[in-house]
Amino acid sequence: MADDDEPGDSIDPFAGLPLFGDLSRALSGQGPLNWDAARQFAVLASSGGGLLAGTGTTTPANVDPAVRIKYGELAQIARLHVADVMQLEVPDTEPSVATAEQWAQQTLEAYRPLFTDLATSLGSTDELPTELSTDPMAQMMAGFGKMMAPAMMGMSVGSMVGNLARRAFGVYDLPIPRATPALVLVPSNIDTFAEEWSIQLDEMRLWVLAHELAGLTLFSVDHIADHLRSLVQRHVGAFRPDPSAITDKLTSLEMDQSDPMAAMQAAFGDPEVLLGAVRSPEQQALEPQLDAAVAVTIGAIDWVVDAVSVRIIGGNALQIAEAVRRRRAETSP
Repeated sequence: MADDDEPGDSIDPFAGLPLFGDLSRALSGQGPLNWDAARQFAVLASSGGGLLAGTGTTTPANVDPAVRIKYGELAQIARLHVADVMQLEVPDTEPSVATAEQWAQQTLEAYRPLFTDLATSLGSTDELPTELSTDPMAQMMAGFGKMMAPAMMGMSVGSMVGNLARRAFGVYDLPIPRATPALVLVPSNIDTFAEEWSIQLDEMRLWVLAHELAGLTLFSVDHIADHLRSLVQRHVGAFRPDPSAITDKLTSLEMDQSDPMAAMQAAFGDPEVLLGAVRSPEQQALEPQLDAAVAVTIGAIDWVVDAVSVRIIGGNALQIAEAVRRRRAETSP
C-alpha cells in the first residue's frame, strides 16, 4: 500500500510495473553513466552520423600500415629536438594511428573515471521540493528522470567525445593528463587540415608529432600532471544536478527536422547543454585556478612546438602555427 511507504523511500513509480521496472534496470544497470550509449554516440558523432544502420556506410577501414610506419620514422626526428628544447627525457612511447571512431572510443576509456565522477556529481536526487513531495505526477516524472539520467549522460558524453574526435590531431589537443601515457594520432584529420591550408603533408605531420611529444613529455612530470588532474577532478566533482536547467536548455535549441539524428547529436555534443546549465558556486571559485593551469600548459607546449618546428620544418612552421591557432580560436567558447 502507498500509505505504508516510508518517508525515506526512493522515488520509483515503476516498481509495480514489471515491463517498466525491467526497462528502468536496463537503463541504469551500468551505474550513473550508460557506457553502451556513450560508445554508440561517440562512434556516430565521430563519423558524422555515417555509421547509422541502413545508410549503406560500413565501419571505416583501419589506417594504412604505411602511414603508421611513416609517423614512426618522423617521430624519431621530432623526439630528438623535443628532448633538446625541453631538456627532459622524452618517454619512449611509440606513436600509434587511429581512425576518428577508434580515437573516440579510446578517449572514452582513457577518461572513464573522470566521466564517471561527472555522472555521479550530476546524478539525480530522490528529493523533491516540499510543495511537490505529495504530488503523484511530480513523483512519477522525477522517477522517470532518474531512470533516463544514465542514458542521457551517456549520449551527452559520447557525443562530446565524438565531435572532438572529428577534429583532434592527437591526444594532447585535450590538455588533461591520462592515467596511462599515450601517443595516438588521427591521420585523416591531419591530412584534411594540411590540404585545407595548403601545407606540405610531411611538414604537418612533423608539427603534430612535435606537439604530441611535447605534451607527452610535459605530463610525464608527475607534479605537473597531478596538479592539473586534481584541479580537473575537483571541478568535475563540484557539478550539482539541476534537471530543470538542462531541460530548459534542450527545449530552447533549434532542431533541424530534416535530419533529427544529426540534430540530436549536435545538441548532446554541445558542452553547454550538459555543463553550462549546472555550474556551481564551487566551480566558479575554482575556475581561475583551472583556467590558469590550462593556459600555462597550452602555452608551454606551444612554446616547445614553435622552437622545435622552426628547427625541423623551417619557415613554414610559422604558417602551420598560425593556422592551428586560428582553428583553436574558432572552436573555443
